[in-house]
Amino acid sequence: MENSDLTYIASDQINFIYQHTFDFLKFLGGTDKITHILTTISLLLLVVLVLVVMDYIFRNLLKKLFTRIISNSKTVWDDKLLQNRVLDDVSHLVLIVLAQQVVPHLFVGFVSFKSVLIKVLGIGVIIAVYKLFNALLKTTRDILKTSKTFMDKPLDSYLQVVQIFLIFVTFTVSFSIVTGNSPWSFLVSLGAASAILMLVFKDTILGFVASIQVSANDSVRVGDWIEMTKYGADGTVLQINLNNVKVQNFDKTIVTLPTYALLSDSFKNYRGMQQSGGRRIKRAIHIKMSSIRYVSAEEIDNLKRIHLLQGFILKREKEIADYNLMNQIDQSMEVNGRRMTNIGLFRAYLEAYLKNNKDIHQEFTLMVRQLAPTEHGLPLEIYAFTNGTNWVFYESVMADLFDHALSAIKYFNLEIFELPASDDLRKSIKQFPIVDKHNVN
Repeated sequence: MENSDLTYIASDQINFIYQHTFDFLKFLGGTDKITHILTTISLLLLVVLVLVVMDYIFRNLLKKLFTRIISNSKTVWDDKLLQNRVLDDVSHLVLIVLAQQVVPHLFVGFVSFKSVLIKVLGIGVIIAVYKLFNALLKTTRDILKTSKTFMDKPLDSYLQVVQIFLIFVTFTVSFSIVTGNSPWSFLVSLGAASAILMLVFKDTILGFVASIQVSANDSVRVGDWIEMTKYGADGTVLQINLNNVKVQNFDKTIVTLPTYALLSDSFKNYRGMQQSGGRRIKRAIHIKMSSIRYVSAEEIDNLKRIHLLQGFILKREKEIADYNLMNQIDQSMEVNGRRMTNIGLFRAYLEAYLKNNKDIHQEFTLMVRQLAPTEHGLPLEIYAFTNGTNWVFYESVMADLFDHALSAIKYFNLEIFELPASDDLRKSIKQFPIVDKHNVN
């Protein structure tokens, strides 16, 4: 090789392989410049071939070996490494680092292109490192989710915060490689654009603060049943991210709401109900007030045949008799003194029925109460808790309870208030026909 033709190539940059390849191609004939280009292309193809072979070996031999070892292992963390493709990211990093060390030496005679290539490979290494760290973070998140301590924590929010930080660092270092300036100069220049950044990342910042406060206050966990009418959310929390919360409604639809809405808006969390072991029943039967009256002695004797009511009636009869006798009540007038009413006995019967129902939680509040009368009658409300929180079980218990209550009410000569239906109106017309006075002779 003549020094006059290769003066632009520094002798200390030419490696052993490059020199021998050049000499071999030079021996075949051709000018120094063409030989130099052919040498570069030949070695570049050789390096690419070596990288492809190494990638094939890693993917089809080493990866299969590691996969088999991990599959036979009883530990969980190595399975998570496989699921998040950590092995693939490691192979990519190794190949790019190898290319960074070898490829630039093949372009020693192309100074401008070599400079660009070094920067591109440097950025490739940074991106490969970011992908590897990102995969390791996802693996850590998945491993922590298997722990009871972190199962209901918003780990996705924390992961996204770290991912944003890693992206920022990756972008800063890449910018420094491209421009050749120190990363600190780039960070200093960002100070002037901080107001714009605050505006652009407003939702992200609000979501980050909300995620921390939600986790610190333990107001919402993954798996909680929440209700947020404003956003149409009424179901189970699937995921708490940095920017949004995913809720699966009971009709299997997915509602996405902003994370900061958990702080700015009100919502209902049913976790306390689920943890208590009982779910509240709070429903009223509307009694027709004209059917409420005192019960006669014959009716009392007949109601004593009801097993759950017998003890209550005997005790109440003695209390009433003692009170009326002590106060010398004139019992010829029913309103004087104390007497039993059909609605009072029905209320006592429902309380006894609830106390003897195994599906009703006996340690929580249990009562049958009267509410203020309305134009729809007298509401008789059952207030109790089921002995379980499952939705199907809850609805079944409540339906059975009111099936029985509505069927038993007729034994107390009470009537349920309901608006007249069309059949009721037709029957009334037939019973009391409208007479046209103009046609009467």
